[in-house]
Amino acid sequence: MKKNLLYLLLLSCAFGFAQDDTDVFERMVQSEMRTASSLQNFVANANTANYDIIYHELRFTVDPSVNFITGKVTSTFKALAPMNKVTFDLTKQLVVSSVKSAGVILNFVQNTNNELVITLPRTLATGNPATVVIEYSGVPASGQQAFTKTTHNGNPIIYTLSEPFGARDWWPCKQDLKDKVDSIDVYITSPSPYIGVTNGKLVSSSTLGGKITRHFKHGYPIPAYLISLNVSNFASYNFQAGLGNAERPFFPIINYLYPESNTANVRAAIDVTAPIMNVFEEKFGLYPYRNEQYGHVQFGWGGGMEHTTMSSMGSFGRSLIAHELGHQWFGNKITCGSWKDVWLNEGLTEYAAGIVVEELDGAASFVSWKNNKINTITSQSGGAVYLTDAEAENVDRIFSSRLSYDKGAMVTHMLRWVMGDVKFFQALKSYLNDTNLAFGYALTGDLKAHLEAAHGSSLTEFFNDWIYKQGYPTYNVNAQNWGAGQAKITVGQTQSNSSVTFFEMPLEIRLKGAGGATHDVVVNNTTNNQQFIVSVPFKVTGVTFDPNKHIISRSNSAALSRAAFEVSQTVSVYPNPANDQIHIMMPSTLLIEKIEIYNTLGQLVGQEKTSDFSVSELSAGLHVLKISTSEGVIHKNFIKK
Repeated sequence: MKKNLLYLLLLSCAFGFAQDDTDVFERMVQSEMRTASSLQNFVANANTANYDIIYHELRFTVDPSVNFITGKVTSTFKALAPMNKVTFDLTKQLVVSSVKSAGVILNFVQNTNNELVITLPRTLATGNPATVVIEYSGVPASGQQAFTKTTHNGNPIIYTLSEPFGARDWWPCKQDLKDKVDSIDVYITSPSPYIGVTNGKLVSSSTLGGKITRHFKHGYPIPAYLISLNVSNFASYNFQAGLGNAERPFFPIINYLYPESNTANVRAAIDVTAPIMNVFEEKFGLYPYRNEQYGHVQFGWGGGMEHTTMSSMGSFGRSLIAHELGHQWFGNKITCGSWKDVWLNEGLTEYAAGIVVEELDGAASFVSWKNNKINTITSQSGGAVYLTDAEAENVDRIFSSRLSYDKGAMVTHMLRWVMGDVKFFQALKSYLNDTNLAFGYALTGDLKAHLEAAHGSSLTEFFNDWIYKQGYPTYNVNAQNWGAGQAKITVGQTQSNSSVTFFEMPLEIRLKGAGGATHDVVVNNTTNNQQFIVSVPFKVTGVTFDPNKHIISRSNSAALSRAAFEVSQTVSVYPNPANDQIHIMMPSTLLIEKIEIYNTLGQLVGQEKTSDFSVSELSAGLHVLKISTSEGVIHKNFIKK
């Protein structure tokens, strides 16, 4: 993986804006996973579990031509248990010079475990807050490359990418994924003409002694890994998004570009952010950070990173813009509560990018997008969306483009297919607005609960087969003309992985007629070799399975049977055996004239005129139905229990 990342870094030196979507997608995935390479060596620090982080004031002084940082971090936290020491994550390569609380100098230790351990002036009782001010400086750690100094077109730049555990390499923090800081103020000081860029709204900018200090404020909960620092000679390109009405007023889209990239072509590429924002606000609800801004800052990786309100971008292809913007809802507003649930970040977000294709390019392009995803997913026979404990310690598996991104995206679409558009998007909005989840964390079960509430029935079978277990189905579909105005469809299924015995799904089947006529039907496939009688307005001449690519499947076959039609084949009796009621299923074109019931001695023991009737009065054993119809007499056997 290190070799791949080095290759990506070299690619980024030749910044481009018209890359193939597949290439951009793979580089985006690599960019999002890049600092996670040390994940196996890092777990949430148990020594930071005794407090809840509330607020950070972050003051950074950086010269992009020098690999060095000077910082002053004011942190407010609340005790979750009585504590006389507080621990922050901080690389031992950065040197802390002072720690104070209310002006009082505190004792501290930097240990070999990359911890800053501060002795508090007194024991802090459960529920009480405290504030410490930490001053430090030095060359940030390079192991995770969370803090990078490089150049663009000969100009210096410093940028950060901390996902998931790199923030400690450049500032003292609590980087447990389950504790977001409630709000931050960030002050970035750099020599002119370089400017600092980070999360939130720019509050002020001042120049003193040849140095520029810019103050940003972000008033929403944010995890440490989504806080970013960028310093270079950026040029600004700004515009507005929103519909300009009372419900969705305009708000700023602020972009920071390398001067050499501030061209008409690049600006035109970025302009697509506005219509994408409109699509997402329509489908998912208002952009979560409207009170501040959204924007992009150029950085030195080939993909992107969804830093809250200010995505770091290596290029400006539409699919990448859509993906990183989608993360502001899925990943930033609601963050996956564990790496086992990473599809809640990546799968939902990649599907959001697919919705952009559907809305802006049309149905045919969306079908092509889904087909490409399906081909990637089914290139291997196994793999689940939800990770095992062991897989959650493997960064390559966490950020698997095939499973976490592509299969997560297509499973999301399949949920939409099962539920219907209205209920599906209602469920997503309900999930995003859940006060127990919004600006916090969620697990797969949390999303499932909202989907089921909107759907009105259980989705356990679906989640077991498609989320928790592995593989995909292969379908064998056979269609046969079945009298005037009807066709019989038989659906067989095999599975690519033994973890699933049968995938239950509604299936779309396209029946074709003369002159290019088509008729799409949906059948609810719950058993193998299941048969369906469907109405069709013409004689069927061909059949296509899943024409709109709603299902993850591979190597399917669909054929039209040339077998002669027999009226008797169209009629069936169920349940059989029966104890009380029986029903005769037949084409709607057949009219029942009378039904006679005979026992095995040939004696007439009953007569009926409708397709549903009681047999409770009959004696146990075999009986024969003589069904007189508008197209002749049909005989069917049934057993009375």
